[in-house]
Amino acid sequence: MQENEMNKFGGSLKISHDVVASIVEYTVKEMEGVAGLAPVASSPSLTWFLEKQTVKPVSISISDGVAVIDVRVCVRSGVKIPEVARKLQYSIKEAVQNMTGIVVSKVNLHIAGIAFSDEAAAV
Repeated sequence: MQENEMNKFGGSLKISHDVVASIVEYTVKEMEGVAGLAPVASSPSLTWFLEKQTVKPVSISISDGVAVIDVRVCVRSGVKIPEVARKLQYSIKEAVQNMTGIVVSKVNLHIAGIAFSDEAAAV
């Protein structure tokens, strides 16, 4: 339901970035060839930096009702990365738009790693 349709009923609808991020996370988990979201690096030398700025695997920017989504993922070894990336971008865009009504202009994927067979179970 669009915002102007909600206003006819005397109310409003706001969807949090966390809800959109949850949709993205679920879509990533369901995609064949993707091991999962990229883990946030934690290194003792970066602790001071991470306290000041949190790095998340999914970031969402919404301006004028249009979203740009950045996602950091790890893919499974042996996959064709461009093919998996196109499918994942399309799936994320469709899932977010269908479930929220928010227009998604871009889904930027950052391939942060490759999970080899023994690592894939841990991700």
